[in-house]
Formats: sequence, structure tokens, C-alpha cells
Amino acid sequence: RRRRDIIAAGLRNIPGVACPEPEGAFYAFPSIKGTGLSSDVFQRKALEEVGVALLSGKAFGRFGEGFVRLSYATSQDNIRQAMSRLADLVSTK
Repeated sequence: RRRRDIIAAGLRNIPGVACPEPEGAFYAFPSIKGTGLSSDVFQRKALEEVGVALLSGKAFGRFGEGFVRLSYATSQDNIRQAMSRLADLVSTK
């Protein structure tokens, strides 16, 4: 629950990102539509520019564009660091 709350709040604090509270498993599926980046571009930039691995929502079908999937099956510190890095990525896009 704590990790879920950390990732959901962290994602909501990133401009252009909207994240409903995850209800199952260890994944968040936020909308990144407000960032102006496609899911594929966001995925690539997250990994290459700030070292955060996530999955483009397009991997889940045609309605996944504009979303990404992140796992929060890691430490609270790792989640906080990833949220900080993604915030930096969005602020410099």
C-alpha cells in the first residue's frame, strides 16, 4: 500500500501526468497525454535520458496510446527516485 501511494502521488505531481489509484497487482497505468509526448517517445526518453524503465501503453492495444505502465514492485526509495527523474524528464522535454 505504501509503495502504491508513493507512486500514485509522485505521478500526480508530474505536470501533464494523471494517475488513478492502482487497484491491483504492482502496476500503475498513468495517462501521459498532458505531456505532449507519445507513449513510445515517453518510454524511450525515460529509459535513455533518465534511466527509468517503463512500458509504452501501446503494448496493451490501440487504446493504450497516451499511457505508460510502471511497476512499483521495488523499494520506496527507488520509486521516489524514479518519480524525481520522470519529473525532471517532463520539465525538460
